[in-house]
Amino acid sequence: MNGVPLAIPPKGTAMIIPGAADALSAIVLARLGYQAIYVSGAGLANSSLGVPDLGLVTLTEVADQVERIRGAVDLPIVVDADTGFGGPLNVRRTIRTLELRGASAAQLEDQSFPKRCGHFEGKEIVSSADMVARLTAAVEARRDDQFKIIARTDARAVTGLDDAIRRALEYKEAGADILFVEAPQSLEEITTIAEELPGPLLLNLVEGGKTPPVPAGELGRLGYSYVLYANSAMRAAMYGMREVMRVLLEVGSTESVLGSMMDWEERQELVGKASYDELERRYQVEESE
Repeated sequence: MNGVPLAIPPKGTAMIIPGAADALSAIVLARLGYQAIYVSGAGLANSSLGVPDLGLVTLTEVADQVERIRGAVDLPIVVDADTGFGGPLNVRRTIRTLELRGASAAQLEDQSFPKRCGHFEGKEIVSSADMVARLTAAVEARRDDQFKIIARTDARAVTGLDDAIRRALEYKEAGADILFVEAPQSLEEITTIAEELPGPLLLNLVEGGKTPPVPAGELGRLGYSYVLYANSAMRAAMYGMREVMRVLLEVGSTESVLGSMMDWEERQELVGKASYDELERRYQVEESE
């Protein structure tokens, strides 16, 4: 396996998995002490293409970003693989590709293609049988059993919570390692999911989305193992960039907002400038007289 295995946290605790839109973001998150990184389809669509999360990102674009992030950090990388980028044969190729590029887990969902953000209106889902076929292909495609398959259902918004739970149980039977019911709309629903489904369980918290914010400690006590904050880092960076650049445009200088920016030395340290300088010295060929 080219990736780093995704650990299951101790019972009663939930691991926060933040999204990294790029390799630099992944380095920042790793330095802070996070235990895993999420490659979000929405984050990639927004940051790399400047488009909404409407199924416009391709497997090649996702795989390339996974490889860049794997080269930057040694943490487990959980990858949003959307609907698998096609039918079961495409899912098979998707899993093989992501595993080779260094992913630790891949998330597949039961939306129809093209998919849309789990907190958008207008979602459509395939039959549970179609999703089971996707998961069967995914489970058979992985080369290492430590590579985790995450089954996400978007049925809550389409056919209701009961159907979402029924589907998740089917997906577990099909071999999914981690279950993910997207966009529950209350603490009661979050609790019901944890009571009705076997673990490990994952919950996605989107600021401003359909699911109410619940602290990770409480989610762990309810029975969740993982909590996604898929695009919090990117949104924070967007806000900071806008504010600093607004001041530059208005004032003509960044002097008043230097406290909102990473300083020169820390920036160079973050990307390992000193280690590259040392490598340059080692590889330098001395000219003969």
